[in-house]
Amino acid sequence: MKLYTSVLLLALAFSGCKHKEEGKIYTPRGLKEKENFNEFHKGAEKSLAIYTYTDKESSGESPDKELFGLKFRDTTVRIQIHPSDKEAVSDHFAMAEFLNTQKTAVLVQIADQSGLVAPFYLISVKDGGLDVVSVYRPSSGKGDKRFTKGLSRIGRSGYLINNDFFITTVDARVYPLTRQNPDERIQGIHLLNSADKKTLVFLVSSSLYQIHYPTGEVYTQKLSADLPKTPEQVFPWIQNNYSWQTNAKGISFLKKNKDDERIIDIREFKKS
Repeated sequence: MKLYTSVLLLALAFSGCKHKEEGKIYTPRGLKEKENFNEFHKGAEKSLAIYTYTDKESSGESPDKELFGLKFRDTTVRIQIHPSDKEAVSDHFAMAEFLNTQKTAVLVQIADQSGLVAPFYLISVKDGGLDVVSVYRPSSGKGDKRFTKGLSRIGRSGYLINNDFFITTVDARVYPLTRQNPDERIQGIHLLNSADKKTLVFLVSSSLYQIHYPTGEVYTQKLSADLPKTPEQVFPWIQNNYSWQTNAKGISFLKKNKDDERIIDIREFKKS
């Protein structure tokens, strides 16, 4: 009887260790409007910790590709990628970066070798637990494949995600960008930003589609017919013919110069 009890206790202990090693599976939720992920952590220890996988070959990924994992306290964080498929789970990330100085919010991208742009998730500490949010909006744009490029760094101010979201660093705020068409991502190329980095400018067909992401206010500036044909010439041409103008709300938008002789300070233009 004592032997049976000992074996049972060992089995339970092994099972508990195995469960801890496998980690906890989190099902992502959708993003809510004006959410704040910059929660202050009162504990002495860091709740979230990013680590690097050292044995990449056993994970099935390329040995020369750095992969990351995430732990919440002492448990590995695993994400259920498809809501209807409980077997579609991953704890390997192609990127993982803290979004705030408190280190309570992390942006991750699933490691994916399918050739598609892998999904992004924002993982944050909420009320002592862990919250996982999907950084995704459905889209049926004809040019989505061309303009869905994953993550672009906008200087030190934040990240542009798939022409659809802007995520600020330091305070971990997520802003869904106002679309031209509600059913599709912005069908254009991110070209430049205002000096305060709060207005993003996209070259869309023959116009500049501009979004002030904190307010969602937009402005479309039609481009004149003498727009250069090559991408290399577009930026200096815009510098010479357009300037940042501030409206009554203090928002900067790029508009055509009323006076062609106006001297433009090129420091007004920021590519990143």
